[in-house]
Amino acid sequence: MGQIRRTGAVAAGVAALVVPLAVGLGAGTAQAASCTTSKGPYQKQVEKFLGRPVDGKQSAADCKAIRAFQSKHGITPTIGYAGPVTWGVMDLMNKQKAAGRTPNKAGKCPVNKGRIACVDLTRQLSWVQDGKKLVYGPVPVRTGRNGYETRTGLKKIYWRNKNHVSSIYDVPMPYSQFFDGGQAFHSVGVSMWNPPGSHGCVNMTKAAASKYWSLLKNGDDVYVYGRKPGT
Repeated sequence: MGQIRRTGAVAAGVAALVVPLAVGLGAGTAQAASCTTSKGPYQKQVEKFLGRPVDGKQSAADCKAIRAFQSKHGITPTIGYAGPVTWGVMDLMNKQKAAGRTPNKAGKCPVNKGRIACVDLTRQLSWVQDGKKLVYGPVPVRTGRNGYETRTGLKKIYWRNKNHVSSIYDVPMPYSQFFDGGQAFHSVGVSMWNPPGSHGCVNMTKAAASKYWSLLKNGDDVYVYGRKPGT
């Protein structure tokens, strides 16, 4: 959470550090930095997602592939264990991919507001639409973690700062567009699937945040709905 220096309002900042994943790994785990020989409860699902042979058995090649995925997305401990956090990220990716070019197929984001930025917490997706027309997206986003949830409802962008810096965490929040009590769209330099999430802001890649900056302006509507998995 960061403070808007110009107005004194409190702003939600970038996410904090990743919390360790507490799982029982058995005797197959030597050290946190080594590759586990234990199969996880989601072994087959993870193997299928990664294009590995689906046999439900942990192999050195399986572990290497899982570790690479964990390292890329900041999932800890990075030991190649097919646990609930790793599978949760993969499952979310599958759901995001399934949204395709019709993220508002269920009609949950208002189509009678003209241009509006939609945020689906359940699928961790955001897009910009104008009526029923998709203008941009959908793109993966990273919203508030448990205890710092991104608040739902209809809001409006009220302040923008392209080079904002959080005065609480002293971290940059590029392309910040604030829409609710300090919660904002802004870019971050971590994976959009990096757990556990932000302090309430809607984190985006630099490319997506830059595009949102060019598409939106003060007074534009933002609609947040759903519930982020794990919150």
